[in-house]
Amino acid sequence: MKNSLGRQALIAAALAGLATAGAGVAQADDTVNCYGVAKAGQNDCSSKTGVHDCAGQAKVDHDKGDFKTMPKGSCEKLGGTPEK
Repeated sequence: MKNSLGRQALIAAALAGLATAGAGVAQADDTVNCYGVAKAGQNDCSSKTGVHDCAGQAKVDHDKGDFKTMPKGSCEKLGGTPEK
């Protein structure tokens, strides 16, 4: 009986992990890297112009080389340029 409960718990945990992984993939498809909208220190990754190589290192607001990841459709509304 004890072994059966352990096996059920293991299966439940595996299924929960698969459900979470599937949700992450769907979310990634609904987002875009939006250049020119990040505030200083709030960029998501390296600059495409090579000014810096890590997240959070933007020195000025709205630098065209820095991006924030956001839902599709939001980028243009904020005056940014989506990555193509």
